[in-house]
Amino acid sequence: MIYFDNSATTKPLDACVETYTKVATNYFANPSSLHRYGAKVSDLHEQARTLVAGMLSVSPEEVIFTSGGTESNNMAIKGIAGFYSNRGKHIITTAIEHPSVQNTMRYMETQGFEVTRLPVDASGVISVADLKNALREDTILVSVMHVNNEVGSVQPIAEIATLLEDREQTFFHVDHVQGLTKVALDMAGIDLVSVSGHKVHGLKGTGVLIKKKRVSLTPLLDGGGQEFGLRNGTENTAGAVAFAKALRIGLEDQRAHFTDLEAIRDYLLTALADIPEVSIHTDKKKAAPHICCFSVIGHRGEILVHALEEYEMYVSTTSACSSRAKLASSTLKAMKVTDEEAVGAVRVSLSYQNTMAEAQRFIEVIQVIIKNLNEVVK
Repeated sequence: MIYFDNSATTKPLDACVETYTKVATNYFANPSSLHRYGAKVSDLHEQARTLVAGMLSVSPEEVIFTSGGTESNNMAIKGIAGFYSNRGKHIITTAIEHPSVQNTMRYMETQGFEVTRLPVDASGVISVADLKNALREDTILVSVMHVNNEVGSVQPIAEIATLLEDREQTFFHVDHVQGLTKVALDMAGIDLVSVSGHKVHGLKGTGVLIKKKRVSLTPLLDGGGQEFGLRNGTENTAGAVAFAKALRIGLEDQRAHFTDLEAIRDYLLTALADIPEVSIHTDKKKAAPHICCFSVIGHRGEILVHALEEYEMYVSTTSACSSRAKLASSTLKAMKVTDEEAVGAVRVSLSYQNTMAEAQRFIEVIQVIIKNLNEVVK
């Protein structure tokens, strides 16, 4: 099997599964309990928080454990809107956000907020000048994803942070789900950062929202005051510890194997570009090292996905969170890609576990598939 759908989810590391099982089996007490056993679990939970904080260069009290990227994004956006609505009701985001942000923004509009969606260029990157022009006195939040989950485009986060540094009334949220362990992110100047465990070989149902000290949030759920009163409900200590382990291993892989990952992606883009029927949507000069998006002209993306399945190769049609709808990618449409190409888009997404040999085999197979599909059409 060749698994090239790592932006949808990654295979959990054996070490993370073992850690989760060990903690869940031996430290199952409620960390909020007053007895000694509960205190041991609470200590373990806080150790995980401290480890994650150190690896992400933030303070432990700025780490909120969540169930993943979707919850972290919702918590950041709705939390800011709920707490600071008296300052203003204007939010800025981009036209190519993940559905957990896009749909949250649509909900905020039903609650009386005005949302400005910044356009992107042909590479899927916004203009900082456009953002500057969109800022208003009543702008309370700017939410921009770091790495796009469909084409891999990397947004100018540092420049945005610099632009916003003197605007104390405007908070900056970054969806770093696809960038974690792949593209470095300087947390300075960012108020809120969302990450997810299952994108970095951790377990589903784990994640973190980084919330800087100056920021206050209205919690999504009321309850017993866990996670500094912001993520109420009994803590998933086993998940938190497993997330810390996945993050540590992922960052080690980034330091040791980043160039290998980039080389595999570059090979795929070059080899695909040599196929006459293929149109490339990922600009490697402006993209993360693990995502490659392309279309085969005249063929729908799901046809290619299912054809590749026959060879036990697994990719997706752009975002896994919306691919079942079989609609043209909103990201590609925002990049002015034609509808014909957009509905035919396929995303290859890599992890540090993938190899160049797998990429070479993929190119061999996709050429055979295209040849066969063209003969059927004729």
